[in-house]
Amino acid sequence: MHVIVATDGSRQSLAAAKHLTSFADPAKITDVSVVAVIRPLASVAFADDLSEGTWPAAGSFREAAESAVETIAAVFDGWGPTVHKRIRSGSAANEIIKAAQQYDAGLVVVAAGGRGLSDSVLVGSTAQRVQHYAPCPVLVVRPKPRKPRKA
Repeated sequence: MHVIVATDGSRQSLAAAKHLTSFADPAKITDVSVVAVIRPLASVAFADDLSEGTWPAAGSFREAAESAVETIAAVFDGWGPTVHKRIRSGSAANEIIKAAQQYDAGLVVVAAGGRGLSDSVLVGSTAQRVQHYAPCPVLVVRPKPRKPRKA
């Protein structure tokens, strides 16, 4: 089975990748494609919360996306399946769905709430669209609940 693991450069996408390795049988997964999508003409850069360096990563959206893909791909080092690193351009949900179709994926892994305007507005909009339109099952990994702030 081929698994698509999407990253938007967030810590939640890293947690989603780690969650897959916590329960999936690597003997049943032949390939993992780590996919990042760069939005052309975006006013906000591909944010990379995963790199150790300064932000933005070397100043380019593509370099930030490549860095995020490298970090997520490292989760699968030595796990078993062949890992592919892929950068796509376009709408995140559309490109993740296209990748699932193109590579005949058996599963797509996405994080809910990786990027958005706030915790309550647009959280998981990409995950929701992927879940609705993907040609295969979708694992949506929710972030851990935040501890309430003390007043």
